[in-house]
Amino acid sequence: MKDKAKSQYLWGLFFLGLCLLNYPLLSLYNIQAKWLGVPALYFWVFFIWLLIIILTYWIIKKTDSSKDAQ
Repeated sequence: MKDKAKSQYLWGLFFLGLCLLNYPLLSLYNIQAKWLGVPALYFWVFFIWLLIIILTYWIIKKTDSSKDAQ
Protein backbone atom coordinates (compact mmCIF):
# COMPACT_ATOMS: atom_id res chain seq x y z
CA MET A 1 0.00 0.00 0.00
CA LYS A 2 1.39 3.40 -0.89
CA ASP A 3 1.95 6.02 1.78
CA LYS A 4 -0.62 8.36 0.22
CA ALA A 5 -3.30 5.66 0.22
CA LYS A 6 -2.40 4.68 3.79
CA SER A 7 -2.71 8.30 4.86
CA GLN A 8 -6.11 8.59 3.20
CA TYR A 9 -7.35 5.40 4.88
CA LEU A 10 -6.18 6.61 8.27
CA TRP A 11 -7.86 10.00 7.79
CA GLY A 12 -11.04 8.25 6.69
CA LEU A 13 -10.92 6.04 9.77
CA PHE A 14 -10.38 9.10 11.96
CA PHE A 15 -13.46 10.84 10.59
CA LEU A 16 -15.51 7.63 10.83
CA GLY A 17 -14.54 7.33 14.48
CA LEU A 18 -15.32 10.99 15.01
CA CYS A 19 -18.82 10.50 13.60
CA LEU A 20 -19.49 7.25 15.47
CA LEU A 21 -18.36 8.65 18.82
CA ASN A 22 -20.20 11.96 18.50
CA TYR A 23 -23.45 13.12 20.10
CA PRO A 24 -26.21 12.02 17.71
CA LEU A 25 -25.20 8.37 17.58
CA LEU A 26 -24.18 8.16 21.22
CA SER A 27 -27.58 9.43 22.29
CA LEU A 28 -29.17 6.39 20.62
CA TYR A 29 -27.46 4.13 23.15
CA ASN A 30 -28.06 6.25 26.23
CA ILE A 31 -30.68 3.82 27.52
CA GLN A 32 -31.11 1.79 30.70
CA ALA A 33 -30.45 -1.55 28.96
CA LYS A 34 -27.40 -3.64 29.75
CA TRP A 35 -25.48 -5.79 27.28
CA LEU A 36 -23.35 -8.52 28.84
CA GLY A 37 -23.78 -6.79 32.20
CA VAL A 38 -22.42 -3.46 30.89
CA PRO A 39 -24.59 -0.39 30.26
CA ALA A 40 -25.34 -0.03 26.55
CA LEU A 41 -23.62 3.35 26.21
CA TYR A 42 -20.33 2.12 27.70
CA PHE A 43 -20.49 -1.06 25.65
CA TRP A 44 -20.97 0.97 22.45
CA VAL A 45 -18.12 3.40 23.22
CA PHE A 46 -15.60 0.69 24.08
CA PHE A 47 -16.66 -1.53 21.15
CA ILE A 48 -16.19 1.32 18.64
CA TRP A 49 -12.90 2.30 20.31
CA LEU A 50 -11.61 -1.29 20.03
CA LEU A 51 -12.78 -1.49 16.41
CA ILE A 52 -10.90 1.73 15.55
CA ILE A 53 -7.73 0.39 17.18
CA ILE A 54 -7.97 -2.91 15.28
CA LEU A 55 -8.61 -1.18 11.95
CA THR A 56 -5.71 1.22 12.55
CA TYR A 57 -3.40 -1.70 13.28
CA TRP A 58 -4.60 -3.51 10.15
CA ILE A 59 -4.06 -0.44 7.92
CA ILE A 60 -0.57 0.15 9.28
CA LYS A 61 0.41 -3.54 9.00
CA LYS A 62 -0.83 -3.61 5.41
CA THR A 63 2.07 -1.33 4.40
CA ASP A 64 5.09 -2.93 2.78
CA SER A 65 7.40 -3.82 5.67
CA SER A 66 10.22 -4.83 3.31
CA LYS A 67 10.55 -1.16 2.32
CA ASP A 68 11.23 -0.24 5.96
CA ALA A 69 13.90 -2.95 6.36
CA GLN A 70 16.25 -1.40 3.79
